[in-house]
Amino acid sequence: MATSSQTESAGAGGKKISLREIFEAEESPLLRYAFSLLGRRAIAEEIVQEVFLQLHKHWDNVENPRAWLYRSVRNRSFTHHRDHKREVLTDGAQEPESDDDDTPGDMVARMEAAGFLRLLLAELEEADRQLVHLKYFEDLKYREISERTGLSIGNVGYRLHHVLKQLAEKLREFGIEGTT
Repeated sequence: MATSSQTESAGAGGKKISLREIFEAEESPLLRYAFSLLGRRAIAEEIVQEVFLQLHKHWDNVENPRAWLYRSVRNRSFTHHRDHKREVLTDGAQEPESDDDDTPGDMVARMEAAGFLRLLLAELEEADRQLVHLKYFEDLKYREISERTGLSIGNVGYRLHHVLKQLAEKLREFGIEGTT
């Protein structure tokens, strides 16, 4: 009799994969995805763990485990976001409340856009990330940023402009535009 870690299912392309293989291949990417949607590592870890437990329970009925995992993580993240709207985020800022006219799809699109933005910010050089943090998280004026960083006021504006332009281009590559 096969153990749960040896149970096999047809993955993409009909290749047989085991639950253990899918776990080893997808755990880290799923954690990053959940974190990008939620912005909170502990909750992302809980959700990914719950989703893998559900996959184990429904293994025989899941045709495409990878797609099922990502869809389940997205749905659970959306549910968590909806149920905990008023919680304070780790940086001390509250999440903006959504309009009553928003559909669940709009909310998920905004969550995904915020997640992609968090990932892109993490990929910035430290100096550029610091400029964005000072301007948009600490709400400092260019003069105050200049005093903290030693850059000229003009250089602060120039660099922020180019960083924001670069972020916008990368978001467009992900299909995220406008006020999403």
